[in-house]
Amino acid sequence: MPEDLAFLPATRLIELYRTKALSPVAVIETALRRLEAYEGAVNAFVLYDPETALKMARESEARWAKGAPLGLLDGVPVALKDTLLTRGWPRLIGSRTIDPNQEWHEDSPAVARLRAEGAVFFGKTTTPEFGWKPVTDSPLSGMTRNPWDLARTPGGSSGGSAVSVVAGICPLAVGTDAGGSIRIPASFCGISGLKPTFGRVALYPASAFGDVSHVGPMARNTADLALMLDAMKGPDARDWYSLPDDGVAYRERVREGSLKGKRIALSPTLGYAEPAPAVREAVERAAQVFAGLGAVVEPADPFAESPWPVFRALAWAGFWALLRAQRPDQVAAMEPDLVKLCRMGKDVTQEEVVDAIGKRVALGTALRRFFERYDLVLSPTMPIPAAYADARDDGAPDRNNFPGWMPYTWPFNLTKNPSASIPCGTADGLPVGLMVTGPLYDDLGVLQACRAYEEVVGAAWPSPALETRLAAIAAEPDIAVRAKIRPLSAPG
Repeated sequence: MPEDLAFLPATRLIELYRTKALSPVAVIETALRRLEAYEGAVNAFVLYDPETALKMARESEARWAKGAPLGLLDGVPVALKDTLLTRGWPRLIGSRTIDPNQEWHEDSPAVARLRAEGAVFFGKTTTPEFGWKPVTDSPLSGMTRNPWDLARTPGGSSGGSAVSVVAGICPLAVGTDAGGSIRIPASFCGISGLKPTFGRVALYPASAFGDVSHVGPMARNTADLALMLDAMKGPDARDWYSLPDDGVAYRERVREGSLKGKRIALSPTLGYAEPAPAVREAVERAAQVFAGLGAVVEPADPFAESPWPVFRALAWAGFWALLRAQRPDQVAAMEPDLVKLCRMGKDVTQEEVVDAIGKRVALGTALRRFFERYDLVLSPTMPIPAAYADARDDGAPDRNNFPGWMPYTWPFNLTKNPSASIPCGTADGLPVGLMVTGPLYDDLGVLQACRAYEEVVGAAWPSPALETRLAAIAAEPDIAVRAKIRPLSAPG
């Protein structure tokens, strides 16, 4: 068939399965070949299981042949972040502190729902240790790199998931986001990612960082985000924060509605941090697209100052709780910088935590009032294009100075609002992300706005620039590194 299997969206795959023009087996075989072609360079997977993938794909093929698909994603390959429990596969979270040789008999809620909808699992993606930072390297798996430029990071902590999507290995991947971990890699890799309203997708096991941690979809377009959200959303008894199912069929309604008359706040700084000039220009150009669709776009900042002190107090206390849960031998195996950060949490007092909780409430209240005047906020996802993966001595954004280059995403974890990152151009030949944030519970409004923008800009997959970079990576074999991928048998 003339279409490139590697970059077909999940919605298109389902159409082709339904008409029997394409088999899930052919799709997963393409995914596995691409993983093997790129993994040596990008290092996006900590676990690779072609045996299980092919088994699940053949079962899906048989269901489609009978005209009886299991669910919304039957036969669609989905990459799972290694912060999620997956039956038969270890959950190591980038850490050497966890013994892989134990019984793994349970799925996290999102994984269970994806399995029930017929998704094909083929591996688990890399994450920094315990998901602690916005770059993806860990003592367990080493450095994950960005296909746009192997010297750059894909961001984190869902960096491996983002790479699996941007490299055309799979159309969908699961991310988690406690401070930007879906949106940061979506921005750096030029894909789309949604942090839904807190609790929309159930989370278990609970995060050490408490009620800022979200689970959400990562894809190459908004229609696929909506489809995947439908597959994952809903309550789970293991997550007492999880919301009741809202009854919205996002995949059906994402194309509805109009931006005409919508009140949109354009905030290139969020009220406290100036982005790089090229990033600001890209975001302002994107805002013009929204205005051209009939929205009323005006400058307005949702915050008067950075809420970083609030986030820091709560996050540091969570880090200290994480460290206290480890045995001395486990602490010795942890990344030293993570241990250092965890120990900083010991100095956070009870009074500081209580004060931060109160300020968080005030912040959320103020934002809810802001959204009485506006339907959406447009802002940069990141103030820069992708930072460097390795440490540098020239002051450029790199893996070691990330507190200075991630100012925008975590406020919306504090306030729990739905917030997406979608591509809106390039700077220095690297992707720029537009963050689209809406009122609490209005995940549909965020997705509809992203979809409307996409329909105007019409981004192609892959872009010529990305295609050139991927071809160069595939032409450079790295068998020694590739050999570390561990095939592992697991029940489908």
